Amino acid sequence: MPDYVAAVDQGTTSTRCMIFDHGGNEVARHQLEHEQVMPQAGWVEHNPVEIWERTSSVIQTALGRKGLTDKDIAALGITNQRETTVVWNKHTGRPYYNAIVWQDTRTDRIASALDKDGRGDVIRRKAGLPPATYFAGGKIQWILENVDGVREAAEKGEAIFGTTDSWLVWNLTGGPNGGVHITDVTNASRTMLMDLETLDWDDELLSFFDIPRQMLPEIRPSSEPQAYGTTLANGPLKGEVPITGILGDQQAAMVGQVCLDAGEAKNTYGTGNFLLLNTGQELVRSENGLLTTVCYQFGDQPPTYALEGSIAVTGSAVQWLRDQLRVISNAAQSETLAKEVDDNGGVYFVPAFSGLFAPYWRSDARGVIVGLSRFNTSGHIARATLESICYQSRDVADAMEKDSGVRLEVLKVDGGVTVNELCMQIQADVLGVEVSRPVVAETTALGAAYAAGLAVGFWKDTDELRQNWNESKRWKPAWSEEQREAGYAGWRKAVDRTLDWVDVD
Repeated sequence: MPDYVAAVDQGTTSTRCMIFDHGGNEVARHQLEHEQVMPQAGWVEHNPVEIWERTSSVIQTALGRKGLTDKDIAALGITNQRETTVVWNKHTGRPYYNAIVWQDTRTDRIASALDKDGRGDVIRRKAGLPPATYFAGGKIQWILENVDGVREAAEKGEAIFGTTDSWLVWNLTGGPNGGVHITDVTNASRTMLMDLETLDWDDELLSFFDIPRQMLPEIRPSSEPQAYGTTLANGPLKGEVPITGILGDQQAAMVGQVCLDAGEAKNTYGTGNFLLLNTGQELVRSENGLLTTVCYQFGDQPPTYALEGSIAVTGSAVQWLRDQLRVISNAAQSETLAKEVDDNGGVYFVPAFSGLFAPYWRSDARGVIVGLSRFNTSGHIARATLESICYQSRDVADAMEKDSGVRLEVLKVDGGVTVNELCMQIQADVLGVEVSRPVVAETTALGAAYAAGLAVGFWKDTDELRQNWNESKRWKPAWSEEQREAGYAGWRKAVDRTLDWVDVD
């Protein structure tokens, strides 16, 4: 058995390759950003060809940094930004249009129409999702209706769809020359097109969006002992490596955090925040604005489900301070600047740039900064930005407790924002629970590696994964209950100010 497992983490702002040993330790990585294409307000796109080129580059560079070859890699896992939609020609490999990103809101009228005639209730019951711009079904419909020639090509079986996991696996396994067109259950569960009980594409749901079934990839488990396919000798790995794990990024973080038992939860802090609670083999249907989703499926075992609270803008709000407002020159300065003040000075920032996701699901909302006076400084804006990350997570945690009856005792956290220690302290204060960060904070890539490695026996069982988990740091709440509730009341007032800003038909 080779000594390492590799994982590609294709994210919203960048793609990385990470290589792990048997102890779950990172031995090499490389990461490259890709362009954020914003043709007009509310539209967010990526170039799929650029993403594939970045993926090839990070794989080759990560291997080279450790002097590794394909012979050193037991398996490859893929994890990806979910819902981001690619439609391409299976004969040429050329995308018909840019990838439409999960944050994109151009499908707001499609989503709104679904709730006006009862179709939305069917989607909630079968797919576990509310009709929203977030999910892939409406994005596919938009491309079919607005890009010349795509519908005709789809009906001929030439135009095919995938989220970015499908796009990468297809290219890694041959592209136009025999590339494998598949996805896993976690990514399929984010389309509004898959029935959570049958784990298959549903004809009634497809009819709501007028999507030809032949466009869609085959749905497979998240960890596949038979392998979805192997990489090509002339590809970035320079040899045949089995691809045996695929997980949407947030489900991958659940596996990386070894939240494998019902009642365990984690929060990933990236471009957005994603809090997931493992509900075991029980399908818990939310009544409080959360999503019901597939958490993972290993081989021929029954699927494990989760409740999820998806928040669109958290880490990207810090990016906004850097790139649009130019208040800071790098993400780390957000912590330095926020430490200049003792509190938010009455300022709240609700970064509803793409509307509000869980638990509100309001596409009419837009971002606001409220409570400003001449007393306030850039430090208060930075502090309010960090607090917005934490308050949005409390919105979700409260909804999760109502749906499941499970009260968080400790919140496991991961992702890039967790290096911001002030933000993690604020999170503990806002929630009133302890916050725990693991040694390997990039658990998304680790989870994909675990799924791939389990499939080939690199790790013999999930008990081995649990032994690998180690805590790096823990934050304990310092606020009084009075401080906590007063702060949250101000947050809810600020959220109210974001609503009804955009007219949605």
